Formats: sequence, structure tokens, C-alpha cells
Amino acid sequence: PDVFIRAVAVDPVPGYRALTTWGWNAIEIIIDDIEALHARLKNSPFEFIGQPASLGVRYPTIHAMQVKGPSEEVLYLTTETGDRTKSSLPLPGALVGRPFIMVVAGPDIETMGSWYADAFNMMRQPINPSLATLTRTAQAAPAEAAYTISLLSMAQHGNMLQLDGFPSGPKARPSALGQLPPGVAMTSFDVKSLDALKLKYLATPQKLGGTAYGNARVAT
Repeated sequence: PDVFIRAVAVDPVPGYRALTTWGWNAIEIIIDDIEALHARLKNSPFEFIGQPASLGVRYPTIHAMQVKGPSEEVLYLTTETGDRTKSSLPLPGALVGRPFIMVVAGPDIETMGSWYADAFNMMRQPINPSLATLTRTAQAAPAEAAYTISLLSMAQHGNMLQLDGFPSGPKARPSALGQLPPGVAMTSFDVKSLDALKLKYLATPQKLGGTAYGNARVAT
């Protein structure tokens, strides 16, 4: 109930395609029943870019599918089919639960991971090779292109940041003048103290009202 997706209207950016640029590339959402949701989305504006499947040998009971929305936003929809009391995933609480992983890509996964770990005191996990099937297809990348992946754990159970290391080719995301970039433009995190973070804010932190912020201090 305290996690939100905000929709912001921007002008179309000619030529932009999902999963082809650096930046926030996907929102991973916990769901309850993957087959039921798959059936509901078949006649929706979402395009399936990954059909329901197990995550493989390492996570056989975790099943996921991937869709692309009408503005090139990508959603990973994930469920635990095994014992949820022992799962690394949060409980869904509904057919469609809440975002629990945000996916960000860049050209140097080591530097990117170090920045997030140091800035937010997040626990790093190893950097591993990635099949990156979705991004490889989106980028029409050659077979020898090397993709990497890593995760950083947050304080709340199941919440993580996924880092995708892209090989040479992708670049910064274009945007219309003065507007947010298309797709997943930005991500907000709840922190214990803005003053304790050693960050350069774009503006002085201020209190913001509304459902999303509840008069908390906010900074970018």
C-alpha cells in the first residue's frame, strides 16, 4: 500500500526502443498467479516480450514473464511457486502486488555497483555473466557481446536493485527538451535520513505532500 508507480506524460521520442539505452530499464513486480495474469494480459495493450517460465536451475520455483507497455515501459512480473515462507521474494498480497526490484543499466557495472553500495550502504552481490536474452534481442547484439548482472540488497525483505552491465553499443537515453526520458524515467527510494547520505542533491530537500510522500522530506 505504500509503493507506487507514477505515470507522467511526455512527448514521444522518435526512434526510442525499450532496453536499448542506459538508465532505468524495467520495474519488477511481485505477482500471485502467473498463469491467471498471463491470461488477463493477452488482450491488453501490453506486448509479451517474455512468456511465463522458470528462472532455471538456480531459482526453479521462481517463475516470471516480461511485458512491454504502450510507451516502451518494461515490466518483469514474477511469482514464487514454491514455499513462500522460505522465499527470497516478498509476498504479493494480491494478483498483482508491488514493485520489489528496479533494474538499471550502464556501461560499467563495477563502478555503478560501487556507487550505489557506498552511497546507500547497500550489500553487494557478485557480478556474473548474463544471458540477457531480452536486451540482446532488443539491441540486435552479436552472440559474442558480453552482458553482466549483479544485485544489491536493500533493508526490506525481497527489495533489491538489479544492475545490468551493457557492452559497447547502447548509450544515454534521449528525451524531449525539458522533459523526463521515456520508459522508466526515475526511481524513488525510502531512506532513514537524507542528511546522513553523502550525496550532491539537485536542489535543497523539501517536504512534499500527497499520497506518495505524506509530507516527508524529499530530494533528488
